[in-house]
Amino acid sequence: MPKKPSDHENAHPDLAIIKEAVSENRLNFDPKLLESLARVYDETAASDAPRHRWQDRVIVDEIPRGAYVLDLGCGRGELLGQLIKEMDVHGQAVEVDPEAAMAAMELGVPVLNIDLSEVLGDFSDQSFDYIILESTVQTLKDPLMVLGEMLRVGKRSVVSFPNFGHWRTRYDLSVKGRMPVTESLPFQWHDTPNIRVLTLSDFMDWCRAQGVKVLAAYGLINGHVRTITEKDNLMVKEALMFITRE
Repeated sequence: MPKKPSDHENAHPDLAIIKEAVSENRLNFDPKLLESLARVYDETAASDAPRHRWQDRVIVDEIPRGAYVLDLGCGRGELLGQLIKEMDVHGQAVEVDPEAAMAAMELGVPVLNIDLSEVLGDFSDQSFDYIILESTVQTLKDPLMVLGEMLRVGKRSVVSFPNFGHWRTRYDLSVKGRMPVTESLPFQWHDTPNIRVLTLSDFMDWCRAQGVKVLAAYGLINGHVRTITEKDNLMVKEALMFITRE
């Protein structure tokens, strides 16, 4: 017998639709569900939401003091600079953009100004405790090669990416018929660097197929950071995965 809706759900029918879909893992392109999500969750809500590089704090809290860390696509070096300062890590960064690499050097971060796909083969097996690829995997021409090399060179790897399975992305595609433009995907179709779009479920499928163990998984959901599972594919805006080769 179907469960009787609560008074709260009767007052907010959209919440009942969302609750049913999430509990049953019915994560499809149902327009009714997506429109309910659009009405309930406002992208501009939750002013206290972590909006910029929330992954940095999680990574700093997870990586042990004194670890050997390689940061691939380090940008301007803020994360590795923080790890060096707060956790006394032995750090090395790789960044292809000359301006960003120079900014990282000014922070005292050692940087190789080269494409990350060209440098991983120069490192020996298990030569780093952690390798970080933050918000970059979706921009790579050959992401599987890079991920494989990360797992070879590092004892543990850290990968973060925008989740194209998020409800807002599905809403823009299926209801609006437009490529998504959101806070975590702030590009138009013609200037996006995201050439290999993926979802949380896609990444988990790859881990299972390759014998990769997920040590920890975190996500940004409705402005809050928490641990996640694959069942959160609909609600996770950005995912952060700690993985290793089994």
